[in-house]
Amino acid sequence: MKMKKIIAPVLSLSLMVPAAGAFAADMNSTTTAAPTVSTKAADLRAGLDYLLSEHFKLAVEAMTKAYSGAPDAAEAYKALDQNAIDMGPAIESIYGKQAATEFERIFRAHNQYTDELVKATKMNNQAAVKQAEAKVQGFVDEFAAFLAKATGNKLPEAAAEKALRLHEDEVQDVFEKYIAGDYAGAAKEYREGLNTMFTVSKALSGAIVAQNPSKFDNGTVDTPAADLRSALNHLAAEHFALSVMQMQQQYDGKTQASDAWINAEAGNTADFKAAIASIYGQAGANQFEQIWVTNHIKAQSDYVDALKKGDQSALTAVKNRIEQFTKEFATFLGTATANNLPASAAEQALMTHEGQVQAVINDYAAKNYAAAYTADREGYKTMFGIGEALGGAIVKQYPDKFKMATATPAPQPTTPAKQPTTSTPAPSKPMNDNMMMVWMKLNSKTLKIDGKTTMMDTMPMVVGKTTYIPLRYLGEGIGAKVAWNKASNEVTVMAGSDTMKFWIGKDTVVVNGKNMKLSAKAMINKDGRTVVPLRSITELLGWDVKWNTADGSITLTKSM
Repeated sequence: MKMKKIIAPVLSLSLMVPAAGAFAADMNSTTTAAPTVSTKAADLRAGLDYLLSEHFKLAVEAMTKAYSGAPDAAEAYKALDQNAIDMGPAIESIYGKQAATEFERIFRAHNQYTDELVKATKMNNQAAVKQAEAKVQGFVDEFAAFLAKATGNKLPEAAAEKALRLHEDEVQDVFEKYIAGDYAGAAKEYREGLNTMFTVSKALSGAIVAQNPSKFDNGTVDTPAADLRSALNHLAAEHFALSVMQMQQQYDGKTQASDAWINAEAGNTADFKAAIASIYGQAGANQFEQIWVTNHIKAQSDYVDALKKGDQSALTAVKNRIEQFTKEFATFLGTATANNLPASAAEQALMTHEGQVQAVINDYAAKNYAAAYTADREGYKTMFGIGEALGGAIVKQYPDKFKMATATPAPQPTTPAKQPTTSTPAPSKPMNDNMMMVWMKLNSKTLKIDGKTTMMDTMPMVVGKTTYIPLRYLGEGIGAKVAWNKASNEVTVMAGSDTMKFWIGKDTVVVNGKNMKLSAKAMINKDGRTVVPLRSITELLGWDVKWNTADGSITLTKSM
């Protein structure tokens, strides 16, 4: 197929995402020079965040429900197929009708391949399994080539193939663990797989914007404000997805699966708390957690129990608790953002969200599965207004924290300005373009690399007198490749011309073939992530370390 260049005006992918609506703060006073979460490039990224992450969510649901013979399996597959169709207008707005048609052919077919894989697995037909897996790999190869050609190789085919293969592996891993009864493993892999889709959408949107800079006002998808918007969208969307799955599992009496997803929700809550702490300090984060859990997360489980028993009195009591949550949390948001997100707007949006969650489980319990999936998709979509509204309020409140580095920066004060929060903000991108800066903080999941924020799924920690940092996030963040060999408990890091090999539980490392000692043993932390001694890894990689004992922040710098 001959790929079109831009032949039609780019329609913002925000058309595919609900406007922040009642949740939106008044941004009319923002000047063009001020940082903002609402740019054409950020809108593109948010649109792909929504569509691609929903694909992962629905793919997992369709596969697990088809295998178990669930009565809503057919509707799950219909929703998955509709998600692929919904991507068409976005593709057409950028690359034209022919490209959209070709995209739909490739993408919808791969949904069918995964369905074939489920059926073959259920029948224990290994030949059919291999045939389905071969079709999936064919999709990976074909779609990677499509993306590379469409973006003028701004997204290289090899990079696209790697990302797509990772996605397919993660979907299949969730499926295999779930049907094997390893619900904890499935829930953990689910969170990782959903996170991957946000990484993919950032890369793809970045390639599209780089290919067509004038169409996106010469903006970028990775401004600090855009990163904040995406991170909040991710947390909110994951919360909704986990809640819906947990409530359905609980209603169906799948206690072990339900418990695993409750633990996953706890992980999501911890990540939300870390995000709040990075802006408003630990006191604000603790207040958030208290409100978020008591009459919200716990109330969802109580709602399912009352619904299953048909206890209308109990249902009314739970709904009253949830309504109280919306008022308390709205007040919290209004106060925290200095009313840049008004409490009244926040409360209206929270009530909409809670109503959508309840609609999904109500329709599911009533066996009205088509309506359940309609509510499910609408509810998931709603979450992608949160990043723009809440993120926009935060950026308006603290514009200096979200400014982009410029070629000719204004003179910096010799002492930092007093911050309205107890937390210490992470440093922005260093002024020396040849200097790379990495920032982490003890007991925080925030990672900043040259001013760009990523939310990790684990955090630096101190064990005894040794500070440990997560190896994969550090390695991949600085462009290194990290590989894990489960059989030998070996982690390989390839950074430029250097290769390092670590072993879990050992204090030795092989650097370019030479044995060296670590200051402490590499190990697996409670989140299942490899962590290594800070001192050793920085010495091996040649990084300078600045340690802030006051707030536990770690800043690594190196001339590249």
